[in-house]
Amino acid sequence: MQQTTFSDATINFCLTETVMGYRLPPLPALRAFEAAARHLSFKRAAEELFVTPAAVSLQIKALEAYVGAPLFRRLPRALELSEHGRAMLPRVREGLDCLAAAVELVRDRPEGLLTIHAPPSFAQRWLVPRLSRFNRLHPDVELSLASDVCNIDGLGRGAESLLTDPREAGSAVAVRFGLGDYPGFCRDLLLAPGYVVVCSPELLVRTGPLAASADWGRQVFIHDESIPDEAMRPSWAEWFRLAGFVNVDVSRGPRFSSAVLVLEAAMGGQGLALALWPLVEADVRSGRLVMPFATMLPSRYVYSLVVPEALVERTLVKNFRAWLLAEAEVPSLPVRHEEPLSGGAA
Repeated sequence: MQQTTFSDATINFCLTETVMGYRLPPLPALRAFEAAARHLSFKRAAEELFVTPAAVSLQIKALEAYVGAPLFRRLPRALELSEHGRAMLPRVREGLDCLAAAVELVRDRPEGLLTIHAPPSFAQRWLVPRLSRFNRLHPDVELSLASDVCNIDGLGRGAESLLTDPREAGSAVAVRFGLGDYPGFCRDLLLAPGYVVVCSPELLVRTGPLAASADWGRQVFIHDESIPDEAMRPSWAEWFRLAGFVNVDVSRGPRFSSAVLVLEAAMGGQGLALALWPLVEADVRSGRLVMPFATMLPSRYVYSLVVPEALVERTLVKNFRAWLLAEAEVPSLPVRHEEPLSGGAA
């Protein structure tokens, strides 16, 4: 690996440059700051930028001298952003993204390539079954679907994890499951779903009706822990309060870190699951799952389409955005199991 070093003279010379009437720090210093802030490590930032850790440190010191304030707290075994660094980072990141997007607009690249980032359960259960309709409308577009749990908001997962690296993503959009607060990005509300109770048809035949609180004692509850923040997860206790049942022990049952696994377990007859209605609608309508109660627990999280602001006007992105929003507007009402099984749910 070829590594680059920078001299004090080179950095001091760059810091005196003026761009369009504005006195700005050099781009390498800003890139070093953003990478070091993202990794909280000079060494890892250096590996990403193909320079030495000493070069990164030198760039950061020059930038701190330029702004007249420390940007990091250098601890014995750790690196932390200072108050000034935390304030500066979002705008620096936004500026670098805009610069990269400006280059992307004219760079020689495949015009028909669109990358979509989405949570695994949404990608599998909602998006993929609909993509053929987009392909028929735009046959020249090449789609790349990347599904990962990093597209779910949670502890330590904010807007900075929308795309692995927006500066290298080209035409890329993300579907996020979260609170919907993504500064620096254009955000459209796709779905504000609710959780419904689902299970396999065989399970209801095997365990009998669920008309009273006592009937739930023979059931197994599947717990969905796919949302990192426990306070944002669907709660069986909340659903029972909403449905009007009391004194039901909801602590038992398997726990899964993936909503995809939750649904597989439910379809396999392993228990009852709380699932987002848009993700199980096709399974309920086909009979693979049944929904014995109409009670729906609102989700604290929503699905949002998120696009870097600098890419919103790109034709490829505009076409996909318009199509996806139209798909999300199609009415979809839950269909309860044909045999009423609940005396406590509406």
